[in-house]
This record gives sequence, structure tokens and C-alpha cells, in this order.
Amino acid sequence: MRRRILSAVCFVLLVGFAASGQAFAQFTTKAPYAILMDAETGAILFEKDADQQMVPASMSKLMTLAVLFRQLKDKRLTLDSEFIVSVNAWRKGGAPSGTAAMFAPVNTPIKLADLLQGIIVQSGNDACIIVAEGIAGTEQGFAQIMNDYARKIGMTRSNFVNATGLPEPGHLTTVRDLAILARHLIYEYPEYYDYFKQREFKYRKHNFFNRNPLVYLNIGADGLKTGHTQESGYGIVASATNGERRLILVINGLADANERKEEAVKLINWGFNSFRQVSLFEKDEIVGDARVWGGEKRYVNLKSEGPLRVFLPIVMRDRKIKAEIVYQWPLKPPIKAGDRVAELVVTAENGVSNRVPLYAAEDVGKGGIITRGVDSILILAFGWLVNAT
Repeated sequence: MRRRILSAVCFVLLVGFAASGQAFAQFTTKAPYAILMDAETGAILFEKDADQQMVPASMSKLMTLAVLFRQLKDKRLTLDSEFIVSVNAWRKGGAPSGTAAMFAPVNTPIKLADLLQGIIVQSGNDACIIVAEGIAGTEQGFAQIMNDYARKIGMTRSNFVNATGLPEPGHLTTVRDLAILARHLIYEYPEYYDYFKQREFKYRKHNFFNRNPLVYLNIGADGLKTGHTQESGYGIVASATNGERRLILVINGLADANERKEEAVKLINWGFNSFRQVSLFEKDEIVGDARVWGGEKRYVNLKSEGPLRVFLPIVMRDRKIKAEIVYQWPLKPPIKAGDRVAELVVTAENGVSNRVPLYAAEDVGKGGIITRGVDSILILAFGWLVNAT
């Protein structure tokens, strides 16, 4: 991994902030695990043990929904498709289980539209198992699909064993991975996102009410999912909007439902009130470059996909900003314009971190034999210095 410090970017940021004697308040939360993300940019505004694996409980149902949404988007299923309620789904996740259920009668067909609401609004474990068996045949087979999907979207520290989040050894994730998943659901499947703010769902003789307490509050919350088991404590994956801004919050391990709600509201309000967006580069403006091994050019210019903006604290104590281009070395040709090859990492005090993907602004083909040979010698002899040459 190579890092190039952008002193020019740091200078621009330093000039852009007026001196202030007021310190940026150190934020704290009772949640053992927490992360707060700006949805548009992916900037991490706050984190606490964000990469520590934990038991997600029903928050892992969001991964079940991601697989289902993909099936619907690819038109392999429709909302009118029907699955049969198996004895296993009824016994393990339905009325006999004593867990959250939509009480689908055994051996009856049920439409995906109802199952979808049963998962999101009621957190029905039977609904999740019915979907898993309907798509993959078994819940174990469906869990493998969940894990494959999770890897594809960057959830590197998650392992799903079932479709429900019911206690089972090895069923683990992190708050960072859940935030990545929530962001993916919001932007990849906007046609289904409104289900998450639905307050009530009627199925047969049952009236179910959304278990997410934030959707009933006037804070702009419109999703996503709560979770609770004895082992996990109380957690929530939430998202809220304020004007054009959207935040994604994940917390877990709280003592009770009231503490979960209070900490979630506190974090969301703090996130909206404590940061401002700063523009660093315009669309197509060159951000920097990265060293290429064995290329016809030694460096490839980098740019962001659109205007490059980051979120930073409104009030800053020292005005110290660190900006780096980070990429995996050696960067090998051929490189095509538009290839994602690096990230710009902008870090402010208190660990506020923005990670923005960077793309090649030009094609770089393979160099000749002599060029590749010289670069190989440099790597072998002075590998740690190559990026600076």
C-alpha cells in the first residue's frame, strides 16, 4: 500500500478554515459499537470499534433483503411471486419459535410483497426463512449467497450463517460493514427503499407496526432495521435526511430499547449540526498521481468521479488536515481512463475521515522491456522508496 501526502490540498484546506479557540467537542456514545457515515460521500464522521466483529441479530436481515432486492431487480422474481411456507420455516421462525414472526400458516403460498413487508416492518423470522428456502432451497445455501454478495460490496469482516440473525455460532459482522450495506441498499435499490419507513403492515388478521422507533420521530429518519438478542444487546441501522444531506448510523450493544433510541437520536442530530461540506476539486480536475510499474508513463493522473467534496467539523481546534492518495503498489499497466485505482483519504482532528475513490484520468499502456526491467530492479532494491522517485 502506497501513500502520497498532498501538501497542496492540505494548504487549501488550512486556508479555508478560520482560526478558532473553541475546541471541536469530543463526542461520546454509550454504544459499544458505533459508526456515523455521510451517505453521499461515504465520509466517516464518527466511529467506535467499527471493525470489531459483533453479533448483529436482526440487523443482518438487511443482507437477506439485499439478496431479495437483487432477485427482483434482475426480474428473476416479482412482488407477485409466491413461496410455500415450509414446516421448517414455520417451526424455526414462526409461531412455535416464540420469536418475531409474521405468523404465515404452514404449507400455504405467500406473495413476496407480503414477505418483504413481513421482514422489514415486523422483522419476521419465518418470512426470512421462507425467502431463503424459496431462492436457494435451504437456509444454508442462502447464507452462502449472502456471504458472496457481502464480499462483492466490500463487507470484508462479515460472515452470515442464517437469513434471520437468530443466535448461531459464527454469525458475525461489524458496524462498518452494516453501514456499507445500508448505503448499498439506499442507492442500489431506491425503488424498494420506501418500505423501510412504512409504519404499519396488515397481514391476514394481524396488524404489525414498524419496530424502528426513529420513523415515528420528527428527525428525518426513514429506515432501516433494528436488532436485539440477549448476546447482541440492542442495535439499529438507521438513516435520516436533513435537506439534501443523508446520514447512515449503526450502533449496537445498548442495554435497552430506550437507550438505543436516545443514542441514535443524539448521534444523528450531532452529525447534522457539527459538520460542513468543503469542496476540494471540481469535476475532471486532476487531484494527483500514482506511480505505475512498467508503464509507458511513470505516473498516471488521478481524478474523482465528480466534484470532490468532503465533510469536516464546523469548529476546528488546530486546523490540521491530512490528505493522502492511497493505492495498492505495484500499480500495473495497462490502465484505462476511468479505472478505479486509488483513494483520497482526508483526515481531520478527532479522526473524522473521508475516503473518496480516485480514477485514472488517462490511459497508460505497458512500457518496453527496458522500462519494466528497470522498475523491477527498483522494486527489488529500493521498494519502499520507489513511490517517491
